[in-house]
Amino acid sequence: MRRALFAATLIAASPVFAAGKNDSVALALDEVHTLTFRTPVSTVYVGNPMIADVTMIDARHAFVQGKGYGRTNIMALNRDNVMVFNTHITVTGSNGGGTVTLNRGAQRVTLNCAGGRCEPTPMPGDSKDSDATLGQIAAHQTAARTASAAAAGTQN
Repeated sequence: MRRALFAATLIAASPVFAAGKNDSVALALDEVHTLTFRTPVSTVYVGNPMIADVTMIDARHAFVQGKGYGRTNIMALNRDNVMVFNTHITVTGSNGGGTVTLNRGAQRVTLNCAGGRCEPTPMPGDSKDSDATLGQIAAHQTAARTASAAAAGTQN
């Protein structure tokens, strides 16, 4: 009961994206937004779970969380396995922004720039220095999951 009340409170307080075909969602790293599907869905796929994660609340509502910088897509199917939703999710350091590729001779670095600040966004083909950034991103995600699990354990 507590979780349902908590979810309903978050739905009321969060920005809502009415989800249909070809809509697009932009959110910041570690932010959660609510998706409202026009028709009930039974299966949801995330193109790259390192960038975004979806948690279903019920057949017509879901939370989408920015987990890593970049762009991916989310697709949802109804119970007849017909696609009823397909959108791109863009995760940035803050609202808005774009991707910049910096070439230093043979080395390449990809950055996601927004609000006057650029954040490393390791992509395939980037230099070996990207490995350190990937390790930091993994540590950040592990800390977020641990904190989330601890908070969920105190609510029960």
